[in-house]
Amino acid sequence: MAEQKKILVIDDDRKLLDLVKEYLSQYDMCVETALRADHGIELLNSFQPDLVILDVMMPDLDGFSACREIRKQSSVPIIMLTARGDVMDRVVGLEIGADDYMPKPFEPRELLARIQAILRRLAPPQSNKLRCGELFVDLQRKSAALAGADLHLTTTELEILSLFLSKPGVVLSRDTIMDHLRGIDCDAFNRSIDIAMSRLRKKLGDSAEQPKYFKTVWAKGYMFVHEVEYCEG
Repeated sequence: MAEQKKILVIDDDRKLLDLVKEYLSQYDMCVETALRADHGIELLNSFQPDLVILDVMMPDLDGFSACREIRKQSSVPIIMLTARGDVMDRVVGLEIGADDYMPKPFEPRELLARIQAILRRLAPPQSNKLRCGELFVDLQRKSAALAGADLHLTTTELEILSLFLSKPGVVLSRDTIMDHLRGIDCDAFNRSIDIAMSRLRKKLGDSAEQPKYFKTVWAKGYMFVHEVEYCEG
């Protein structure tokens, strides 16, 4: 099962903290929050987050000072938030070690996309060849074979399969799948994700009734249930 990512959110707006925590938790992220910058800095060692979301405008210790303190002890990625649209704020934040910068108010989906983009960049390289029982996928060559026979997957089907292979055992909603497909020239935007999943299942010889690869999780989405192995070479 994919390792759950830990996100630390430091902001003096309790309503925003609750909103971000609830939203990110839907995407298999463990979220810890702090209303004060000094408390958030204390949580670095005990919680050991994979990424920090840090507000600029806070009482006592502001976000810029907090960012400097965090950088003295950790290289954890930092996304800074601010209600001010000043370009200089953005420049200062990036200069003192922030990895990204978002103005308030923001769409939770955009925040999620930026978190995922940063975590992908920092992820250790893995083999592009994966095996799941009789299923073999070569991500570099963009090909997939079942029991040695080429599956002739479309670009959309291969992208969906690649997404699930990167998150085995994690329930992915239809919105998450759609977000992953954005920018791809495919017909998934004009048809439902369910139809695309049905076609992929058929090619894999899988079914909702007896899932070997994909399990339908009612009212939530789909989950890849087969163990994934990275191949050498």
